[in-house]
Parts: sequence; structure tokens; C-alpha cells
Amino acid sequence: MASLHSGLSLAAELAAPVRLHAALDCAGGQLLALVGPSGSGKSTLLRLIAGLARPAQGRIACGGVCWFDSASKIHLSPQQRRVGYVPQHYGLFPHMSAVANVMAGLSDLPAGERQARAMAWLAKVHLDGLEQRRPAELSGGQQQRVALARALAREPAILLLDEPFSAVDRATRETLYIELAELKQELSLPIVMVTHDLNEALLLADRITLLADGQTLQSGRPREVMARPVNELAARLVGVRNFFDGRILCHDEAEQLTWLEAGGRQLACPLSAGFPPGCQVRWMVPDSAVRLPSLISGELPSGRNRVPMTLQAVLPLGEEARIAATLPGIPEPLHLQVPLRLMNELHLNPPATIEVLLRERQLHILAK
Repeated sequence: MASLHSGLSLAAELAAPVRLHAALDCAGGQLLALVGPSGSGKSTLLRLIAGLARPAQGRIACGGVCWFDSASKIHLSPQQRRVGYVPQHYGLFPHMSAVANVMAGLSDLPAGERQARAMAWLAKVHLDGLEQRRPAELSGGQQQRVALARALAREPAILLLDEPFSAVDRATRETLYIELAELKQELSLPIVMVTHDLNEALLLADRITLLADGQTLQSGRPREVMARPVNELAARLVGVRNFFDGRILCHDEAEQLTWLEAGGRQLACPLSAGFPPGCQVRWMVPDSAVRLPSLISGELPSGRNRVPMTLQAVLPLGEEARIAATLPGIPEPLHLQVPLRLMNELHLNPPATIEVLLRERQLHILAK
């Protein structure tokens, strides 16, 4: 079981060079993904954890040890924190071999022990036989493995990964995903990973933290955060494109539903009892919430929230099609991405109107 005692806890504020007001935690044996746009403070948070930057105020603790506390004037150096850090472009010394790069992070050990440990970690990351090659003689994936071996050979209290898969091709990335997942199972330390890729976060992370403008917006299990973002900004960060105005009509506790009015229609959504009847709200529609007719029967599945949808534009992109459409009485467009084959089989071309189903359990109400 993941242990909070062996994990990371951070609450920090910073005024410059990036304005930051953040709080997060990561239990031992778990991977926390930091997700947000460029400039949101993700890499700055890694630097604060590593001791490469100092918060204006706050507290950082890991493995039961306080690394920084502005109130108690505690500030451990990077060397004292035992952090394994893999920067975005790996930070390998170009003139040194793979084994020498790993040994460079072990200066506190006797020379003989340094080499033995470096060789063991290179073998663990599947680089047997490549120990004497320099970075230029290694592929991007192999360089990433050297950087990972160097970070873990120090037996760190935490592992920090800054966009670790951004510089490798898709096939290599898939292999590295598996290797990281295996390492996560084997090691009990917390892992904090910066990523722009939501699919990557869904695949690897136990928890995600959304960041924007130096603020932590939301933390939780990836699918929970994506299904129930706290506000529109958080929803946009997890890829939702469709937001509409509505008004709360009533709550049905028995059915666990909230009914809202939008565009002159009544729609059922998951219960959101915190919004009183008559309240003006925003509601979101993920792509996956829109069901088109079946290719086999041409019919919609049973359910509430059947609405006509009028196509305005269709843009083919490979095997997918991006659709812009409208719903009755709603001025904002509805944007979808669906298989191009489905569009062709159903003969869907603008300005066709078809009935679609908005899956009630995938809609979500947000404060306006």
C-alpha cells in the first residue's frame, strides 16, 4: 500500500521568476502527473522540490523529513535531499560514456562501488553491452534510460521526471511507458512527472494535479478529474471543448439527477445538489458524451437527452472527422471528433440534421 509517510507533501508560494501558489502531495509508490500549459509552473515546482529554487514561503517534506520550512527556517541543499532528477533533455555529459554519466551522480561513494552500482542500474534499464557508448552513439530512448539510471542509482527519496518522453518516437515511448510502470511497481518512492500529454497521464499516473498560471486547480485520480473538473479552466485543460449556458430546474435525489434547461429543452445531468433551482450555470459536453446512431440499426440507444443536431461543417483528418454542429436554441457550436467511416456510412454532410443522445452521466455542471 502506498505510504504518505514515505511520500511528498508540498505547499509553496513564489513571487519570481514565476508567480506560484501551489499545494500537492504524492504517496510513496505512486506517480503524480503535473498537467498544465507552458508557463503554468510545472517545471518550477520540480525545481522547488529538488532544492534548485527556494520558495518565498511554505513547507516541503519527503519521506518523513522536512526539506524546507519558511517558518522554521529550514532549507536543505539539493545534495541533502536525495532527489533523482531526469530533466527534459536528459542532461548527459556528451564526452562521457553511459557508465561514466551514471557514476558522475555517485561522487559520495568509493570508486569501485560507483562503477558496480552504475553497471547494475544500466543493466536494470536494459542497456547491457552499451555501457561504454557516449550519448551521441545512443538513440533517444537509450539516452533517456541512461538519465533514468543515473537518477535512480543515487537511491533517491523521490524521482522527478520533466517531460521524460517528449524527445522519443511513438514506438520507443510505448516501450518506455512499460518500463517506467514496472519500475514504479518495484520502487516504493514517490514519482512526480511533468507532462503535456493527457493520454500519458491517464496511462501512467495514479493522481494528476492540474496547474494554470502558477495555481493548483485540482488534484485527484486522472479519470475522476477528467470527468468532474472543478471549473471551466480545469475542464479545458483536460481537453473538453464544449461549454453551454443553462439554468437549474430541480434535483431528483432518488434518481441522482439534476435537471437543467438549455435552449428551451430539459436535460438530465448527474446530481449537482450544490446549485439551487433557478441558478444560472455552465454545463460541459465531452466528445464521448455524444452518441450517434448505430451503424447496424441506424437507431440511438435508449436514454434521456435525445436532441436534434445540425451539422455546420465537417473537416476530415486522416481516419477522423472534426465536426462543428449546433443544438436547438443554443448559440455556441458543438465540436466533435468522430470516425470518418461513421460519417460516411451515415451519409452525414452539412446541413444534415440527425438526432443524437447526450449521455446524462457524462455531462457535468460547472459554476458560471
